[in-house]
Amino acid sequence: MTFANLGLHEALTKAVADAGYSTATEVQMKAIPVALAGKDLMVSSSTGSGKTASFILPALERILAARADTTQKRDRATVYGPRILVLTPTRELAMQVAKAATIYGRHVQGLRVATVVGGVPYPAQIKALRGQLDILISTPGRLLDHLQTGKAVLDHVEMLVLDEADRMLDMGFIDDINTIADHVPAARQTVMFSATFAGHVGRLAQNLLRDPQRIDVSSHTDTHENIEQRLHWADNHNHKNALLDHILTEREMEQALVFTSTQRDADWLADRLAEMGHAVASLHGGMPQGRRNRVLQGLRTRQLKVLVATDVAARGIDVPSISHVINYGLPMKAEDYVHRIGRTGRAGKNGLAITLGERMDTGMIRRIQQFTTQNIPVSTIAGLEPKSPEPRMYAPRPGADSERRPGGFGNRSGAPSNSRFGKPSFAPRRDEGGFAPRRDDGFAPRSAGPFDRAPARRAPEGAAAPSRAPFKARPRTGGFTR
Repeated sequence: MTFANLGLHEALTKAVADAGYSTATEVQMKAIPVALAGKDLMVSSSTGSGKTASFILPALERILAARADTTQKRDRATVYGPRILVLTPTRELAMQVAKAATIYGRHVQGLRVATVVGGVPYPAQIKALRGQLDILISTPGRLLDHLQTGKAVLDHVEMLVLDEADRMLDMGFIDDINTIADHVPAARQTVMFSATFAGHVGRLAQNLLRDPQRIDVSSHTDTHENIEQRLHWADNHNHKNALLDHILTEREMEQALVFTSTQRDADWLADRLAEMGHAVASLHGGMPQGRRNRVLQGLRTRQLKVLVATDVAARGIDVPSISHVINYGLPMKAEDYVHRIGRTGRAGKNGLAITLGERMDTGMIRRIQQFTTQNIPVSTIAGLEPKSPEPRMYAPRPGADSERRPGGFGNRSGAPSNSRFGKPSFAPRRDEGGFAPRRDDGFAPRSAGPFDRAPARRAPEGAAAPSRAPFKARPRTGGFTR
């Protein structure tokens, strides 16, 4: 089905064609007509399915319709605040949605789009919120800050979009979302996108939506035909590093996204790879937004060949040249594995997803395989074969999947749960996926090089990530500074 057949305004179909798209994806075909009719929606769609356009295009259509109404246009002159509000879990995803709104709204005259996210100075955001807005894209925590100070006005929101609602609830934003929803008119249209609507996500949908239509075009059991999956068993930490080093030097490796479990591991591993000569940077929620933007730009322009990241990057990066996704540290939740590997094999290209597992990772690998209903093929590298026997993959216990046990899997810290939503007893980090511990040390930048990171002290063989001395300011020479 073409976009012209979906009932969209000519300005939007022209923008879509300018962006290089001719036919709608399955989620777009099913969701756009329902959204145009003003109905509430619960949508599940897999990564890379085109879900952003399935809510941005109806939102732009609503804006065009309002401008065509001369009465509303006259009244709008005295109205402040957004007409469309989109909530996302991470800063990267907010920026991605804002970019899509700009691309698809390029022929909408005077379109006003703003982002309100953490890690960015307040003054510019306050200035944007004071004026007239068409679309506001925000992370819940920062928007709540502006609501509490009276800077954000949501009295005229007509459409509320919750993108990746399951991730926002995993990050502990349930109370923030409910508070924000209370400030939005009850007569609004509400659209929720989530990998699952089981458990606490379903209860949130029941509270916020009115007679919603359910659209499910996703499946965590998809075979990902253009993504080859491999599992390499490692005997120990040294063996895992040797496997990673070999993979990163393979000729077919174009760009790699290496996932770690914690922020500290991301910084330490990026230092180690930089010392070996790789064009590498780390990315996680502990960084200022300016640096995160520069790192992502370096990845898109291929100044970076390797990006070491926590799960903050799992749902917000769309770079077609990423040929390899490497799970150096396993995800906190089984479903995050699907979002991680979805960062490769994009735009019709083939990708390779590699998991480096140690014996202690057996339980999580088993849960991933149960969640996807697929076995990850075990592979070896000549000369780097494991000396220990391959761990036995016992069949998982019935009911032991992350959808049925919110907050159960991946809470590898052993932290107890203190709410019916499965939220951990410590406060999760805002605007970042997972429950990675906060960085509690400084980090001195490199004196030279395109990414301005200091060479790290190499950890002793088999040792954990080293601690670092407190941060000392040095003259910055440009590039990706911390």
